[in-house]
Amino acid sequence: MSKFKYLWLFTLASVLYCFPFASLAQQVDRSGDALMVRSEGSAVTINQKTGRLDFKFGNGVTIDNAIAYVRELSSGYLATTDCQLHQVSTDTFSNAAGKGIRLTIRHSGNAARITLLQQLLIYTDHPYIFANLTAIKGDGTDEEMETREICALAVLPKEKALLVQPGAEPRLLDVPFDNDNWTHILERRWEPGKPAFNGITYEFSSVYDNNSFSGIVFGSLSHDFWKTGIAYHSGKTTGQVDSLSVTDGVATPDNSALRPEYGGNDGTHDHAVHGTAKGPSVHSSVIFLAAGDVRKIFIDYGNANALLNGRLDWKGAAPFYWNSFGVEGVLGYEGKMMPRDIPKISDFIATLDQFNKYSRPVMSIDSYDQGIYTTSLLASFGKYIDKKKQDLGFYFIPFAMWTWRNNTANTKIQGSDYNLSDALLSDDHGNPIWYKEGDWGCLAMDPTHPAVRQYVIYQLKKAKEIGAKFLKIDFLTAGALESTRRYNSSVRSGLQAYNYGMNMLKSLADSILGKDVFITEAISPMFPSQYAHGRFVSTDVYSHFRDDQPGFPHYGSTEASLASGSHLWWVQGTLWPYTNLDVAIMKNFQKNPDLTEKDIQVRLYAMMSMGSILGDGSDYRNKLAADRAAVYLNNKYLCAFFSAPKAFTPVKVADGESLDQQMAFFLPGKEVLISQFNFSNSAGYDQIWKKKELGLTNTGYLIKDFLTDHTVGKIESGQETFSTSVPAADARMLKLVPSN
Repeated sequence: MSKFKYLWLFTLASVLYCFPFASLAQQVDRSGDALMVRSEGSAVTINQKTGRLDFKFGNGVTIDNAIAYVRELSSGYLATTDCQLHQVSTDTFSNAAGKGIRLTIRHSGNAARITLLQQLLIYTDHPYIFANLTAIKGDGTDEEMETREICALAVLPKEKALLVQPGAEPRLLDVPFDNDNWTHILERRWEPGKPAFNGITYEFSSVYDNNSFSGIVFGSLSHDFWKTGIAYHSGKTTGQVDSLSVTDGVATPDNSALRPEYGGNDGTHDHAVHGTAKGPSVHSSVIFLAAGDVRKIFIDYGNANALLNGRLDWKGAAPFYWNSFGVEGVLGYEGKMMPRDIPKISDFIATLDQFNKYSRPVMSIDSYDQGIYTTSLLASFGKYIDKKKQDLGFYFIPFAMWTWRNNTANTKIQGSDYNLSDALLSDDHGNPIWYKEGDWGCLAMDPTHPAVRQYVIYQLKKAKEIGAKFLKIDFLTAGALESTRRYNSSVRSGLQAYNYGMNMLKSLADSILGKDVFITEAISPMFPSQYAHGRFVSTDVYSHFRDDQPGFPHYGSTEASLASGSHLWWVQGTLWPYTNLDVAIMKNFQKNPDLTEKDIQVRLYAMMSMGSILGDGSDYRNKLAADRAAVYLNNKYLCAFFSAPKAFTPVKVADGESLDQQMAFFLPGKEVLISQFNFSNSAGYDQIWKKKELGLTNTGYLIKDFLTDHTVGKIESGQETFSTSVPAADARMLKLVPSN
């Protein structure tokens, strides 16, 4: 690889400030073969004889005998402990992320003539550590090495390594690579008498105590080349992890023989091995590592990603939007509403004064990229809604193409002179990659191919012609797939190609549409995150209460989306200005049964708790849907919140695979908001809240229903805790208002 720009942000070129030597001496201790670097929340010890690292954190989490390694194509596996010499140095640094002590370990002396250079930036003004590994062939000038696997932090049994998490209820968080297929986040637990568990979580994870949230967070901070997987294996002892490696170069195929969350479709969906990094030296991702209250640490992790990679801001009020997918169905071929009755939807939305109060509502039409609706038709509609102070939204798929399987040879790429077959990604056998299987399937396109650039320009020009101010881009994971063939041969991995493509798309959107267009990602990898203003927390959400609700799909429920969201709330305000929990529905989604008013309330409360923008997908030709929208979507308190939504902090997160989840969240502020969700169909749910944790003072408070502002309870002055109750299959959104 020719460049890893973020790595060097934290190496010698980043040293802007040096501590006095006395300060460094107070934080670095040498004793025999051991050198220890101490910060406020951690102590890192390197054994200069073996090359192993120990980490001890202030909350009791420990990692013993950690190593790093690379697997070079010609010489094979090489760990830091395989080297004979381990030269250690320390110096001070200051950079945009903070200041602290840099621990550099140079491992050398092996038959492969590869030097492994480990760097740990141990911050003294923050709880985190940044780590990376550089593998250097020979003297780093003339010889080249090649690898598709490098690991900056590994806990391996053969090294007698161990991670220990204290607490009575330890968990390990297992996260899918993307948000496709309604695949759930897992909370793996140690259960006495049951086999140890193992798996791969992607890009980041945490081990934490479910009662206290005390734990450790680790994850990648670099997203321009490597897909990072964290392979783990639990120990027999509760809270003990026998194996954990934060490994770059992970490419995992779907396996229909396995359950979705256990290797079925939670991986990278690849059909080819990960691309290789090649050069005189090869660099790992920068790895984030920190322990403490994982709720705070995840915010640090999100902010660190934004600092290193960038983040989009959004000026003005958050978008309010209506989307056609909830009515029209996939691709809109049913013709249920489009195009004749779209003006009726616009007319109704114009009557909702609170929904219209903060920004111009967006009318977003899905699946326009298939050419079902003409540009002139939508441009005409855009002029119609402009008179009502509404804007048009636009949908397209930049890196994939839906087509009939037997017609790929005759399919042209719109806006270009190329056939679809010219710009496709290839699997390990050289065949085109079907990103979505079926007679009507979806082929993955190469983001580096000029035809894809021309196609993106073509779509964005259509968006400009119709006056679109809102872009929904979908099926983005296709562009991140590994391939045995690419137009630009200097792009060597799937994520490098995806980063290339997203940067291209954003640059073109800025040039063609301007920077005042809101971009939301639907199906997509979480990283890189800097090219959009929001991202779906989950795949399409249909607003029914639970996945097992009779008559509804066994996926896409409010419970399922919030269960995942309870572990992803921190992305709002760190990675993106907002999240997107898809659209609310006032009556029924497509051909699904009708929702109850309770379903609608719970759905809206879930969207609030995740800091989502407010979207709706209802058919307002129906009187019941219109009547409900007048009550809920025109509620002045709800619309004021969604004009600047913020994610709540969890007090109780989803835990385990049961649908009977009970979750609680709070949003600090002058008037604290608390939300409480009970997805059990049979048991009530009482939640005890600590005033101090919520940021409340010692004064008294009124407890008010959020939607009505009616007082439903009170908290006495001097009370340290209070409780709220939610009956079975319900939720509450409450605000706490000082009573004097």
